[in-house]
Parts: sequence; structure tokens; C-alpha cells
Amino acid sequence: MSLARKKILQPLSLEGVKTYPLSSRKSLVTAQDFGRPVLPRSSFEKFLNSLPGILAARDFREVVARIGKAHARGRPVILGMGAHPIKVGLSPLIIHLMEKGVLQGVAMNGAGIIHDFEVAFAGMTSEDVAFEIGEGSFGMAEETGRILNAAINQSGEKGWGLGRSVGEAIWKSNFRHRGLSITAAGARLGIPVTVHVAVGTDVIHMHPHCRGAALGEGSHRDFRLFAALVSRLEGGVYLNLGSAVILPEVFLKALSLARNQGYRVGNFTSVNMDFIPHYRPLTNVVQRPTLGGGKGFHLTGHHEIMFPLLTAAILEEIRAGERGKRRRGEKG
Repeated sequence: MSLARKKILQPLSLEGVKTYPLSSRKSLVTAQDFGRPVLPRSSFEKFLNSLPGILAARDFREVVARIGKAHARGRPVILGMGAHPIKVGLSPLIIHLMEKGVLQGVAMNGAGIIHDFEVAFAGMTSEDVAFEIGEGSFGMAEETGRILNAAINQSGEKGWGLGRSVGEAIWKSNFRHRGLSITAAGARLGIPVTVHVAVGTDVIHMHPHCRGAALGEGSHRDFRLFAALVSRLEGGVYLNLGSAVILPEVFLKALSLARNQGYRVGNFTSVNMDFIPHYRPLTNVVQRPTLGGGKGFHLTGHHEIMFPLLTAAILEEIRAGERGKRRRGEKG
């Protein structure tokens, strides 16, 4: 057929299109799900109830409810975290949740004890890397390297992991800001705080006091302690706050070890919180661990905004549950 004789394609006709009543369709959004304005001087509870019942706001409220339920039933809530939450001022909130019995364990990477110590010791942390790296002075604060490595080097003698060794050293010190230390809070409250190190990633590994054997032994002991925490996670909640690589990998291995040893860890809630989605947390915290049961969530947002909101919502949920128990007791 010549090009001259080829039939020109015509637009598809809309005649005869089949339709249906809108009322018969299943819709994913309804007016009942919409958010509502909050009146001045309203309570935090009313603010929470004003959020839309849609997407992340719906997930946020479900996460809060699951944490409240786990707490009420005596099931563990475990926090895994990177160091950034400390640098954006969240230590007091984490410690408060530990004191209230909400958190039964905290796991952090090696950088976590750097910032945890510096805040306790000096009331400040987070150096200007771009400024210091040119002169080779980045990471060379004398007290940070000396005191932390001393605590770590003694961990083997006492049979402790890195978290308890550092926490005990800070809590027994006269550091002015030791009340802001998460590891010290763990030592004070008897709550496991574990530290999971990748050798060479932390500034204290550059100091002459560093002993690789103590570092590895203490971190491995903490891994086994963390695995013991994970073995009890059935019906509980695991939160990953701002760790993109280390804690998601450690959590997956700890979960596998617990299941290998015969512990039932299938029906639990996992939550990843970070300001951008990363592959490992989404895969190793949210998706893979809950394939056989439970449910995983991802909440996107800045730590310094999202975690205070979560903390306040959790405490509100717990108070509401306690009020409900009292009412039921009065009726019963």
C-alpha cells in the first residue's frame, strides 16, 4: 500500500462509553477523613484528633496506638537510632520515654556515644568538619578520645558492652550535663543501651587510647544483648530513628539470630523515621521483618519536629489508656 492510500488514524470515539453512579464506587478518601481547624488553646489530644485520617497522618496515629497498646500489655518498645537525633536535641525526650517505662531498650551506632559523651561533658557537640579537616584536627578533641576509650577498654574486665561501660562512666562522673546522657540514663535506670560500631567510622578510633580488641569485644557483646531484646519483641514495637545503614543491618541480623534460636518474633510493629527514605531501613526494618506478620511503617520528616510530636502523642495515648482503666474500675 502506498503512503498516499494509507488510512489516516482517527481519534477514538467517546460514543457508547459505559458509566456508573458515583455513589456506587469505592473511594479512598471521604469527607470524614478530612482534617479540621484547631481552636485556640485546644489540647494536644484535640490537635491529634484534628489530623486528616489520610496517608501519613493516619499512619502516625496508628503507630501511636500500637505503641500505647504494646506499653499497656507490657510488651517491649525498642529504639534504634543514629547519632543525628542527639545532635538535634532529642536526648531529653528519649530519656523521658525511658523514665516513663515506654522504652525498654535503646540501640545506637558508634557516633551516638561520641555526641552523648560530649553533651554530658561539655554541654555541646558537633564540630565544624569542613573547617577542621583541612588542618587534620577533625575528631581530635582530647577528652573525647581519652575518656571514651578508657571506658571502652575497661568493658572487657567488667563483662559489659560498650553502652553500659560508657553509661556507667558518665553517670558516676561529675559531668555537669550528665543528666542529658542517654547511656547514663540506661545505667541509672537499668535499661539496656547497646552500641554497634563499624571500626574506622568514629573519631575515637583515631586516638592512641583506642584498643581494637576491646572495641570489637564490647560491640559484639552489645549485639548479643540487643538480640536478646529483639527475641522478646513479639507484640512489641521497634523504632528506627535516623539510622540509614548500621542499625537496620544490625536489627535484621539480631532478628534472624533470635528466630534461629527458636524465639517467636513474628507479630510486631516496625517503624522507620527519617527525613528521606533510604533503601536499608525500608527493606530491613519496614518490609522484610514483617513479611510473616505484624506491620511496618515509614514516617518521613525532620527528627526535631517528628519525634517530639511522636513523644507527646505516645504520652497522651498512655494517659488516655490509664483514664480508661480507672473508669472501668469505677464501673466494675
